[in-house]
Amino acid sequence: MLVAAALFAVLGACVKLAADRYSIAEIVLYRALFGVIALAAYAHFTRRPLGTPVPWMHLRRGAVGTAALSLWFFAASILPLGTATALNYTSSLFLAALAMGAALRARRPVPVPLLLAVLVGFAGVLLVLQPSVGAGQWLAALGGLASGLLSATAYWHVRELARLGEPEWRIVLYFSLSALALGLGGSLITGFTAHTPTGAALLAGVGISALLAQLAMTRAYALGRTLLVASLQYSAIVFAATLGVIVFADRIAPAGWIGMAVIICSGALATWLAQRRPGAKIEDPLSVNMR
Repeated sequence: MLVAAALFAVLGACVKLAADRYSIAEIVLYRALFGVIALAAYAHFTRRPLGTPVPWMHLRRGAVGTAALSLWFFAASILPLGTATALNYTSSLFLAALAMGAALRARRPVPVPLLLAVLVGFAGVLLVLQPSVGAGQWLAALGGLASGLLSATAYWHVRELARLGEPEWRIVLYFSLSALALGLGGSLITGFTAHTPTGAALLAGVGISALLAQLAMTRAYALGRTLLVASLQYSAIVFAATLGVIVFADRIAPAGWIGMAVIICSGALATWLAQRRPGAKIEDPLSVNMR
């Protein structure tokens, strides 16, 4: 998840730079096209089957994930990079709510310490976010928040697909196909932009970072404990805010630096809680069937 968080921050920076040259639909299109080509080639040369026994689950995951992706690209093109990432990663808070609901429905113990770690991390998110939304940026902020809610739903689908035996590469491939369809449809409406070497390089950065980030994130949610992964997800805000300062000269208020420190501490706390005393293993509340 830490690798995915760093790569998602790089993705956000590339999207923000590319948005000066391309429409959001075009960025979604080229981001997905790179993943489809790379993963289809991987499947071909390693002789892995493209077919899936659960196509409708992939379709639901693709639809929700693509909507979340488009809203985040929209937010990242307008808001400071750290703010857009912070809003998208409220998905961890929504996942915590899903985890609590699943545990209560299954009459299992609620992992209170890990839930608290997620909430502490969200407090850090608020500290980072507070000074960063301008008066004319609330539509983009709402889009970023909606992307967080939809991302939480998509991550739940990822975990369900992994539990059914779907490999990470195929989960990402079908998601990329959904994003490709949406991006192509949107680009046919808005039109295509002529490429320049700089623009092509930025689109390549979007595609490479997105593919690697999706694979790392999918593996994290497939194999890790949901609340631990959700807590570590917040580290993307630290990476994104740092890139925002270096690349875009964003200014971070003192409360923002405190918030990033809180996020780092919450991730470390969640890791410690999840790995302490093997005999006292915290059961993953999302391991139950929530459908």
